[in-house]
Amino acid sequence: MMSTVLVANRGEIACRVFRTCRELGISTVAVYSDADAGALHVREADAAVRLPGAAPSETYLRGDLVVQAALAAGADAVHPGYGFLSENAEFARAVTDAGLVWIGPPPEAIEAMASKTRAKELLGIAPLADVTEADLPVLVKAAAGGGGRGMRIVRELAALPEELKAASAEAASAFGDGEVFVEPYVENGRHVEVQVLADTHGTVWALGTRDCSLQRRHQKVIEEAPAPGLPDELRASLRDTAVRAAEAVGYVGAGTVEFLVTDGRAHFLEMNTRLQVEHPVTEEVYGVDLVALQLAVAQGEALPPKPPAPRGHAIEARLYAEDPARGWAPQTGVLHRFEVPREGRVRVDTGYVSGDEVGIHYDAMLAKVVVHAPTRAEAVRKLAHTLERTRIHGPATNRELLVASLRHPEYAAAERLDTGFYERNLTALTVAPEGVEYAAVAAALAEASANRARFGGGWRNLRSQDETRTYGDAEIRYRPTRDGGYEVTLPEGVRVVSAGPDRVRLEVGGVVRDVDVTAYEDGTVHAGPHRLTPRPRFPDPADQREPGSLLAPMPGTVVRLADGLAVGDRVAAGQPLLWLEAMKMEHRVTAPASGTLTALHAAPGRQVEVGALLAVVQTEATEEDPV
Repeated sequence: MMSTVLVANRGEIACRVFRTCRELGISTVAVYSDADAGALHVREADAAVRLPGAAPSETYLRGDLVVQAALAAGADAVHPGYGFLSENAEFARAVTDAGLVWIGPPPEAIEAMASKTRAKELLGIAPLADVTEADLPVLVKAAAGGGGRGMRIVRELAALPEELKAASAEAASAFGDGEVFVEPYVENGRHVEVQVLADTHGTVWALGTRDCSLQRRHQKVIEEAPAPGLPDELRASLRDTAVRAAEAVGYVGAGTVEFLVTDGRAHFLEMNTRLQVEHPVTEEVYGVDLVALQLAVAQGEALPPKPPAPRGHAIEARLYAEDPARGWAPQTGVLHRFEVPREGRVRVDTGYVSGDEVGIHYDAMLAKVVVHAPTRAEAVRKLAHTLERTRIHGPATNRELLVASLRHPEYAAAERLDTGFYERNLTALTVAPEGVEYAAVAAALAEASANRARFGGGWRNLRSQDETRTYGDAEIRYRPTRDGGYEVTLPEGVRVVSAGPDRVRLEVGGVVRDVDVTAYEDGTVHAGPHRLTPRPRFPDPADQREPGSLLAPMPGTVVRLADGLAVGDRVAAGQPLLWLEAMKMEHRVTAPASGTLTALHAAPGRQVEVGALLAVVQTEATEEDPV
């Protein structure tokens, strides 16, 4: 019987495994990088071992250091979580060679399936070798790992060499393996997967289907179980294929077989030889703890002949620190307040609590919010309502996008679930949410009330012009009144019932609502569910940049420059100049216009903050330009 488990991972999944271990009376050990020294998974473990450094390649991807940590801490088993080393056969062997229990599939099964190229060969599917115009569009894909890293859609043949290079660099950084391959890209299919669980006695469970079609940058955003609207025949075929794949490689433990479904046909994508991020929806539907079952199987216990019967519907939404309206740019900063309502069957898997800081080194996911209900419609409604009431004070997040996605007619009715959902609907889903204008009114009046309490002042007989505050695109105008209150002149139709530094009560259209307001030293203001950024009354001259300045869209590390790029080069609009890595994803930075590169401040390995000057492109005057 295992007594102490080390989790070779971080963040949310480490906390998730620790939770089950505590329930089973098993001690836990965390590993952590210098960037994670104060992280929640470190605080929750019974013991923790430092992996010196910050980059994944120096820390979480160093299997030798992880094995040493397990031995030093007295662990007798290792759980890999997902990502990092979870699909690394050599790491699995190193764990068992050290006399430790490996909570995962046999190394031979990992080798057969963890490499997508070898998995396809096993099933008789060959990657594209010589790509021609007739093959387009194609998908460049990392052979190892997942989560959308090392993936690129290529629609022009001339772009293929550069995309192969970029995907390989990203895969090597994220997984320690730069192998990539090319396969046909199926436009707007459904991403459907089957959860499997196998023991050492020959029993293989297929725990239903999941739909993971709502994705951005090939990474899942909303997942659900069971996958809605599949014909019974197709559902049975998916289940049978998944079981055959597991049996073919002598699989043991938890794994997932993924498919792309289009025109009623299923195309095999890959088998992930690990636990998936979206495993909670299966747990909720089947009433099982997959981590507990992983631990049992790793100790040689037999599964019952058949899995439990499914019940109801579960949906999971991933909360990310990112800005969907700005190309899904990752966000960093202190998570001042993080509160998710948990009434009813609401589950929150997270690696953060209020007061933690979101850094640049790792994935941008803050938490997974999961609900279970008797029907899909009830689950959709409940999850949207829960997210709407969630309070996240700090970096910008995708919370409002998730709410809008769940309430979008295509998703709510399950009429058009496919991977093109955000490509079709992102613009409509990222418009300013309803009520943000009135949240800005509350923010302005809360600030005025705080200043009045601090400095005094108020109504004057000789009325001056209105006070003005601007938050994003919302301009607010107001003036103090004789009775100590405020009158709002813009927007129209707002009556101020009461106003204080922390709470403002407004009446709009005959409806009275309270808005809680909190302002932070970093300049952000949170009014109700809305995150507001005030515009300064007087722009700082230091913030003025010369035309053509190329600023860092996010904090991150410069990983490489375009080949041969140097000051004095002529560049074309949209030409890739450099690549930033933030939260394990590469982001291409392109020339804002055609012209001459007159300054280059970026260098590989340099860490930059958001807004840092990377380069300057002096645009070329045309015949129509004034001299």
